Amino acid sequence: MPSYGSLGDLLVPEHTVLLTVECQQGVVGPTAALPELARHARESGALANVARLVAGAHASGVQVLHAVAERRPDGRGSNRNARLFRAAERLPVRQLPGTDAVRVAPPIEVAAQDLVVRRLHGLSPIQGTDVDALLRNLGCRTLVVAGVSANVAVPNAVFDAVNRGYTAVVPADAIAGVPSEYTPAMIRHTLALVATVATTDEVLACFERADGGVRPG
Repeated sequence: MPSYGSLGDLLVPEHTVLLTVECQQGVVGPTAALPELARHARESGALANVARLVAGAHASGVQVLHAVAERRPDGRGSNRNARLFRAAERLPVRQLPGTDAVRVAPPIEVAAQDLVVRRLHGLSPIQGTDVDALLRNLGCRTLVVAGVSANVAVPNAVFDAVNRGYTAVVPADAIAGVPSEYTPAMIRHTLALVATVATTDEVLACFERADGGVRPG
């Protein structure tokens, strides 16, 4: 794990954004489309840690951005070029715009200053969405990535962030995937090569030690 000093140098509030990935009711809620993933996100404490990070970001003036995946009822614009996409069409819970399934899940609290970016296609919260432009307009240098899943969307977000010149920070205990043993292996052998891996407590300690205040609009 990084020292508080080096992590603190990265997590300057005015240049840091916290990105929550697919922490929505239809993915991690009680009636989620993928019950095993939702159960692990909750039982491991990952979802609770995402909520803690969001609360800490709000308190310290760090911008929060929630990335949500959606699918139109008619499927227009959605990918069908991989098994994952075709399987999504048959899931009992569909991530339809305007439904509870695409609302950010408790215990995460969405504040008025948070940004919510919704996508209808692809695997990444960043590629092909408004996220990159928003990050640049916000003056982001460091992107903290938390949420689900360690299998697909989270590594996509980390790789896309690094490829675009951002420094990525991954709170390892605020990430979930399936099976449960896969998540630490993915973090240790893949994400740690391109991102700074920390814990939720370490990130929050840096948020708390940094000068507070609301980010200028």
